[in-house]
Amino acid sequence: MCQLIESVKIDDGTIINPSYHSNRMNTSRRDLFGISDNLDVRDIISVPATCMRGIYKCRVVYSDRIIEAKFEKYSRRNVHSLKLVYDDVIDYSYKYEDKKCLLSLREYRGQCDDILIIKNNRITDTSYSNIVFFDGQKWITPASPLLKGTKRAHLLATGLIIEDEITISDIRLFRDAALINAMLELGDTVFPSQNIY
Repeated sequence: MCQLIESVKIDDGTIINPSYHSNRMNTSRRDLFGISDNLDVRDIISVPATCMRGIYKCRVVYSDRIIEAKFEKYSRRNVHSLKLVYDDVIDYSYKYEDKKCLLSLREYRGQCDDILIIKNNRITDTSYSNIVFFDGQKWITPASPLLKGTKRAHLLATGLIIEDEITISDIRLFRDAALINAMLELGDTVFPSQNIY
């Protein structure tokens, strides 16, 4: 049976965006395992006293049941450049623990810090995050991500970003790019879009 993961940000002991994580877990369990009962990530994660100060990542591993929840001090990756890689058949619509499809593409990053995956001429995601682009007025995220991230969902719901189809040729229209995921806030990792090769 396949296993999935949910990476949850813990900030000074507080679980960030718990409803978005719960929704994704419940959708995945329903779609993949036919389980209709709903979980609340706040019932799964018990933040230990050692994780009450600073930013930690709680990695919940699950399938039809919760397997484990592990905590680690969070350290942000420094990403300032992306290499375009192409894969028209990749599928990562669920947050599987097995990330071989992403890691094998990451091997093609060359001198860049990470990759930006192109599927059917559409911008999707990096190897570990969703991406947003700034056109000088608004932040736009691809409408066709590989994985609909929880931070992405939260930012769309609050109107801080919008979604639209973005092709390779559209990249030149943007000024900046930023990476977002459960651990990365909008603005944590921003770099010029010309650093996408």
